[in-house]
Amino acid sequence: MKQQCHITFVYGSWLILLCGLAFLLIHGNVLQAVLWVGFIVLFLWLYVRYFPSLSRFMGYGSVADQPATEAPASSTMVILYTGLGCPFCPLVKRRLQELQSRMGFELSEMDITLKPDVLIAKGIRALPVVEVAEARWVGNATSEQLASFIASNGERR
Repeated sequence: MKQQCHITFVYGSWLILLCGLAFLLIHGNVLQAVLWVGFIVLFLWLYVRYFPSLSRFMGYGSVADQPATEAPASSTMVILYTGLGCPFCPLVKRRLQELQSRMGFELSEMDITLKPDVLIAKGIRALPVVEVAEARWVGNATSEQLASFIASNGERR
């Protein structure tokens, strides 16, 4: 299984939250609605937080990092597209921030959770997406892969 988070998962998880909330509020269960929101938000936070430990059992394999041996300086602009609830996004974000301190590139992050217009315009169907120039890396990547991708200005080696 590819190590990426499909947009349907991101929107689906928030749709479940909203449907449950609407159902409980329509039936006048305000306390249960508050508990429902708290439970779902806590569940998603725990899922993202402990995903590296769980990924092997979910069919994604290991998400362990492979440090970049070479990280040449680069003045390019790197854009990271993320989504709230995607377990791979924080992994790639941490790796890019560490590489940024070594390579010196500009890093910009865009959360597309509430920006479907960006998804359509960019043709994004899975997250995380790392964009360098016009090239995109979709899904999880090790620091080694990211450094190589950025150093080559988006050309995959």
